[in-house]
Amino acid sequence: MKSWVKKLSVAVLGLGLAVTLTACGSNTSSSSKSNDLGLQKSGTLTIGLEGTFQPYSYRKDGKLTGFEVDLGKAVAKKMGLKAKFVPTKFDSLVAGLDTNKFDVVMNNMSETAARKKKYLFSTPYIYSKSQLAVKKNSSISKITDIKGKKVAETTTSNNATDAKRLGATITPTDSFQQSIDLVSQGRVAGTINSRESFYAYFKQNPKANIKLIDSGDHIASQKIGAIVTKQHPKMQKQISKAIQELRKDGTLKKLSNKYFGGNVTDK
Repeated sequence: MKSWVKKLSVAVLGLGLAVTLTACGSNTSSSSKSNDLGLQKSGTLTIGLEGTFQPYSYRKDGKLTGFEVDLGKAVAKKMGLKAKFVPTKFDSLVAGLDTNKFDVVMNNMSETAARKKKYLFSTPYIYSKSQLAVKKNSSISKITDIKGKKVAETTTSNNATDAKRLGATITPTDSFQQSIDLVSQGRVAGTINSRESFYAYFKQNPKANIKLIDSGDHIASQKIGAIVTKQHPKMQKQISKAIQELRKDGTLKKLSNKYFGGNVTDK
């Protein structure tokens, strides 16, 4: 009798230990994904963006919306995560990655040699072509005419780099809208930005006193992707995989047509 009780006790103890180990293994598996990717918060993809750049990310009736907002949510969902957005001024976005303010930046960021030295880019979700916006009565007829003239740009943007290379003087701004306003007011000669940014602007402002000048071969097309630090290659791969799936299932094209009035996600 005592032997039977002893065996039963051992069996119950073994079962309890097995359940405990299984539970621990489940928690470890759940948290290991976040640790493996290096997320700021377990189960959440924290995304840095401007939140003032229509149609990429902006507020409508007080709610954050836009192409990159919807894209961020879709990417996070594909990764089995929730999306959290941290609106930040453009010039502080990339630096925010270094200070762990967010996991990834999704803000119409072009893939450049300088950025690739320090950061990792996902597979592109936009293929961007630059254009120059000037007033309709401007004497500027080609993009090289900005040499020696004032051009409004956010200082750390690739647009500013291109404008400087073409001989323009940069008037610093905080946003696309501020740059456009300076052009409309005649305080600068023009502003360089992506075709999709201007498409979206004209969609909202069809009577704007602005005309566009193609950059021709003077500015190469840019690949736009999500950015993470080089300390997080697994996160980059997971984000790239999600974007590829969204391209394949038609979500990228659908979002582009919704916010830009055309497909800017293909080469």
